[in-house]
Amino acid sequence: MNLAHVVREEAPKTNENPMSKETMMTIEARKQSDFLCENYIRNRLDDTLYDIYSSYNSAKEVWELLEKNYKTEKDGAKKFVIGKFHKYAMVDSKIVIKQVEELQIPIHELLTKGCFINEHFQLGAIIEKLTPSWKDFKIYLKHKRREMSMKDLILRLRVEEDHRKGDKGEVPVMEAKANVIETSKPKFQKNKGKKAAKNYANPHAPKGKDFKKIKGVYWVCGKSRHKEQDCRH
Repeated sequence: MNLAHVVREEAPKTNENPMSKETMMTIEARKQSDFLCENYIRNRLDDTLYDIYSSYNSAKEVWELLEKNYKTEKDGAKKFVIGKFHKYAMVDSKIVIKQVEELQIPIHELLTKGCFINEHFQLGAIIEKLTPSWKDFKIYLKHKRREMSMKDLILRLRVEEDHRKGDKGEVPVMEAKANVIETSKPKFQKNKGKKAAKNYANPHAPKGKDFKKIKGVYWVCGKSRHKEQDCRH
């Protein structure tokens, strides 16, 4: 509709007396544009606001008042979110990755409100908020020459956190169960091995009271109850 000039520029004025035909046409065109623009703005308002802004005489007046009221409110909302981001403090009692996710919420809010925050600033702010127990890792991250993305930072923090849990002996439940099973195996295998070795040593040997002396005559020497290894022939 090409009506933006109506709310940005002042209405044309003239000292001509009498006014030329060209000037009169310009003023009339401006009045028509102002009328259209003012009605477009009012039709976009909520019913509760329509009557309030109907008392103003030009589209420019209505626009400037709306901008003053709601732009101030929008700026206030931005400042609130910025304050929330700056005040956020990480703690050692919570998982670091969870806290990084919480920090990304106000960042996303600021981006949706039109605030441009480049990724370098986001990364630097998150690294700076790490607790004192992460001091050495903070220094390591700050001195990295290769540029990181947010995804890279989250991955490095996750790996470092898992490494720290391992140093403290915090073994996952499934791993702990696996260790219990593994430690119980040698005893079972040891007994099984003994039994197997015993049977292998003499698989056909008679046991306990069932053992009976050899009956019959040895075919070489003709003696009874005689084994081959006892024979002198």
